[in-house]
Amino acid sequence: MVLSRFWLVIFISSIIFIVASLFTANTYTIDSVLNGKKDDPILVSEKYIEELPAFIKDSITKAPDQTMIVNRDTLNADTTYVYKNKTVKIFSGLQKSDGLLPTCKSTLVDLILPLIAYLAFFCGLMELLIISGASGNLAKALSPVFVKVFPSIPKNHPSISYMTLNFAANFLGLDSAATPFGLKAMESLQEINPDKDKASDAQIMFMCLHASGLTLIATSIIGYRAAANASNPADVMLPCIITSFIGTIAAFLIVGIKQKINFKSASLLIGLMGLIAAIVGLLMYVNHLDLIGKNYFTSNLSGLILLTIIIFTLIFSFRHEQKFKDANTTVFDTFVVGANNGVKTGVTIFPYVLGMLVAISLFRNSGLFEIISDGIGFVFSSMGVSKEITNALPVAMLRPFSSAGSRGFLIDSMNTFGADSLTARLSSIFQCSAESTFYVIAVYFGSVNIKNTRYALGTMLLVDLICVITAIFVATWFF
Repeated sequence: MVLSRFWLVIFISSIIFIVASLFTANTYTIDSVLNGKKDDPILVSEKYIEELPAFIKDSITKAPDQTMIVNRDTLNADTTYVYKNKTVKIFSGLQKSDGLLPTCKSTLVDLILPLIAYLAFFCGLMELLIISGASGNLAKALSPVFVKVFPSIPKNHPSISYMTLNFAANFLGLDSAATPFGLKAMESLQEINPDKDKASDAQIMFMCLHASGLTLIATSIIGYRAAANASNPADVMLPCIITSFIGTIAAFLIVGIKQKINFKSASLLIGLMGLIAAIVGLLMYVNHLDLIGKNYFTSNLSGLILLTIIIFTLIFSFRHEQKFKDANTTVFDTFVVGANNGVKTGVTIFPYVLGMLVAISLFRNSGLFEIISDGIGFVFSSMGVSKEITNALPVAMLRPFSSAGSRGFLIDSMNTFGADSLTARLSSIFQCSAESTFYVIAVYFGSVNIKNTRYALGTMLLVDLICVITAIFVATWFF
């Protein structure tokens, strides 16, 4: 209910501003609001030159400035190859327009349809884990820790295994897997929710931990910085992890205090220390690698983890085929049932996501966001805050609303101020260390038809603010 009123205020305010702009000769037009504008080319990959086909390798080394553009038909963007220091950066496509009409189209074509495909596949796997008993075993193993963090969840409840897989996928940058696992966790938590229209304590804790954005592998940020010719594209990796980790701890403490969780539990402390040790260990290893090595390690680790989950699920299911027979089904039929549930979930959340993204598009393209952003920047500048910091604030402001929108500001900051400027580095940390709060709320709470999110939105925005403040201090300290 609170969230719906917020978007209504944003929508009405933006429309009023658009109408006012038309009568004051403002540069904002109806066409720009409806259709948006195109942005910069997208970096799709970076490879050693030896990995490219021979004809491309020969052509690019002889091309002027060692840059080659492969022209496609008029309906597609060019593919550009840029050769430098034994590596080739490959650009293809353009950032999507963010006007109202392109937003409606891209929400369905570029977001919902791929999401439904991911949901179908991973929900099929989740159904196999449930029937085979693997999820129950995982829940039993992790119950000592989870019952301390989520005291309202019964011991060995299936939602524990779903949340574990969601956290692990987010930690390793597996967004395609994290969302289906998270939605399955919300559905499982909804089954034990006494008030179906109101978010439970467990759902709020899960949402806040999920949205705090703890991620070890930030390959996309490294890619954007590499595309902007940063001297060391991966130099923001450690600041991103530190900032997101502090955000996660803040989310846990804020919600934990609200829900009166016992922080002195031995199992809870052991779990936290284990997580910290894992992060430090991986950081120490990754920091010894060069840029290409880091990209290979992170992408291969993510892919290996995902492949391991899939193979383990299939092997475990076939080894326990008797359980499927006892349930009067087969492994394949169980997968199909789970996939069908995933498709239904995707269709359910589509209206929530569409309404939110259209409101964000109108808010941004109307010019109202720009005025608010400039006003906040002026206030901070008047307080003596460095201009390099205030120039990065638009990324922090837009990140809770739209990942794509904040990414556009990030790319613009690198192009305008230089990839190695404090502004660009701080913008990268903002982009990496937080989640798209309103998108997450719309998708996850919308999937279980919860209208009253209680204090979830306020807590998540507070955590976003903590991440912003932490990012400023960390960036200033490191750079």
